[in-house]
Amino acid sequence: MEAKVPDAGRRLSFASLGSGSKGNATLVSDGETRVLVDCGFPMRDAERRLNRLGLHPRQLDAILVTHEHGDHIRGVGALARRYRLPVYLTAGCWLSRRLGDVPDRHWILPQTRFAIRGLEIDPITVPHDAREPVQFRFRAHGRHLGVLTDLGYPTQHVVDAFRGCNALVLECNHDRQMLADGPYPFRLKRRVGGDWGHLANSQAAALLPRLGLDRLERIVCSHLSEQNNHPERVREILAPLLDGDETRLMLAAQDKGLSWQSIA
Repeated sequence: MEAKVPDAGRRLSFASLGSGSKGNATLVSDGETRVLVDCGFPMRDAERRLNRLGLHPRQLDAILVTHEHGDHIRGVGALARRYRLPVYLTAGCWLSRRLGDVPDRHWILPQTRFAIRGLEIDPITVPHDAREPVQFRFRAHGRHLGVLTDLGYPTQHVVDAFRGCNALVLECNHDRQMLADGPYPFRLKRRVGGDWGHLANSQAAALLPRLGLDRLERIVCSHLSEQNNHPERVREILAPLLDGDETRLMLAAQDKGLSWQSIA
């Protein structure tokens, strides 16, 4: 059954097509404008996942790209070409030459706010092993959504940029012990767990109080490694921060993503 898209003009909402090492994509809507943050799924799979959330690609206003890794851009070029969608990305991301032909390009300047219709967007530089990676903070109807994945560690710049959000899609990539004991070769373990890799559960837990837990209505754990993490490990470390209110804690799964969530 298709999920119903939130009513136009009322709330800032978001959903996930799926999140993990096999592909990532997040939908953001202010009720009238709809953007897709990344598309790490092949075009046909992305179409199917969008349909599950009640949307056709033609209903998108744009695709925003965080960085050029395959699990974030696999379907971007194909979707953009077929449906004539504008793509917003940094010059560094474009110069990686991994996106193929993208006819309608719009340059993102990190730390420089831009808008797509009524949706205001702040691109934030993050430490990650890509050419010019950014993550995004969205604002509409007086509410704020942060999409914050693919960073090796939370710099003070990141903390300042994402403080005070009403909802947050936050990377919880790996459990440090599972990564250490797991099957990855040493070089890959060092890359994932390093300052330019991915955020560990313990880092996410340390970051959340610095961002302001009182205002966070939704915390969506995302980009979980299938090899080096488990949803229960994430819940064990984050739940104690929420004073027993685990209803605020959600998971964007690799296969099923996350249904539409509206920020009150």
